Amino acid sequence: MSVTKSLDEKLARIHADPHRATDFILADAKDADMALSIGAPGRSPERWPDGEIRHRTLAEFRNLIVEIVEQDMVDIMLMSASTSELLTIQQRLFDSSRVTPAARANDTTDIHIVRGGRYASQPSLPFRTATLDHIQCGKVSCKPEERALGANLGLYSITFTNDAERDRANLEAYKAFRLEAEAKGFRHFLEVFDPNIDGVVSPEQLPGYINDCIVRALGGVTGRGRPDFLKIVYHGPRAMEELVRYDPHLVVGILGGAAGTTYDAFKLLAEAKKYGGRVALFGRKINNAEHQLAFIRFLRLIADGEVGPEEAVHAYHGTLQALGIAPTRPLAQDMELHTGVMNYAGTGKVISIPPTAGAAKPAPAKPAENSCGCTATKPNACACDDTKPDFQTMTAAQKVAYHRERWNRILG
Repeated sequence: MSVTKSLDEKLARIHADPHRATDFILADAKDADMALSIGAPGRSPERWPDGEIRHRTLAEFRNLIVEIVEQDMVDIMLMSASTSELLTIQQRLFDSSRVTPAARANDTTDIHIVRGGRYASQPSLPFRTATLDHIQCGKVSCKPEERALGANLGLYSITFTNDAERDRANLEAYKAFRLEAEAKGFRHFLEVFDPNIDGVVSPEQLPGYINDCIVRALGGVTGRGRPDFLKIVYHGPRAMEELVRYDPHLVVGILGGAAGTTYDAFKLLAEAKKYGGRVALFGRKINNAEHQLAFIRFLRLIADGEVGPEEAVHAYHGTLQALGIAPTRPLAQDMELHTGVMNYAGTGKVISIPPTAGAAKPAPAKPAENSCGCTATKPNACACDDTKPDFQTMTAAQKVAYHRERWNRILG
């Protein structure tokens, strides 16, 4: 029996009423082996002598993917074609899961990150390692009935550089991909990176340049060939609102970028959603988290409007403490905002959000008399069971207490 995917349900509701839909799609981008090479799985958590840096193995990386899919908090798991072959085709991980498997369908030269390499600093050139047939069925040519064996959703990436010859070559490659995808019933979402070389466009014009490139590139694409959604750099509220207002059926998603602080990640998601974004695709932000399952849990809560980013950071640190995991940064540093796109103009200035002047600190939640030791202070807010509390009536302190106790119970 096929399982309905949460992605399809959410996209259907968004398109049915784009101005009222509150659904938010969350994706984990575990396709880094097509970019970061040996370092793709992330740093190994063990401490090594003389400060040596080692990375997780590919097998450990893939085991984390399995755990996250089984957690059922993300809507999409983006992988390389080789990882998707193992988990989707051979191990059938997604058959009974509501998570949609996806594979990176192209890997332009600007994401070729290798030690000693210079590719990422040179103008982006189109390139595809994976073929659609290999993504769909694991071999060079699929029979029609075999196309559903593997992933049927892919990420296609373009980096515009404001050069007519290079951008035409990238658009021609995208056109060829779209035609093949339509013929083979393959869905995709479109990633548009900022230019990867200097001097392409002035910083103040960059948000408008990217928005215009997207709209122009898709203007001649009919429904069957259009991407399910976008993955772009968040350039601030004004740029997001402009793109969403232009076409509310052009579902806009944001990419996570560098790891940054926990507050960077949580605030970025909350801000993008506030101004019309409907998708967040975080790779390094999740992969570099101290505890990926807990980190994703709080991303989901923020995406669903159950907690705010500030209280989520505090609750996440409480979870780490309960698990006996040392945070990468102390709480005060992890509450710093290092991104420069939260202001309305999207000027790139690094800002931080201080607490409201004179605001009273919420009173700490008093421990309730529960046999399990839960400290929730309102009915149905205890972590003793999985009953979903009424977050609308809970204070920030109560929400933090709820999540801290719940994760202490679930993760031991």
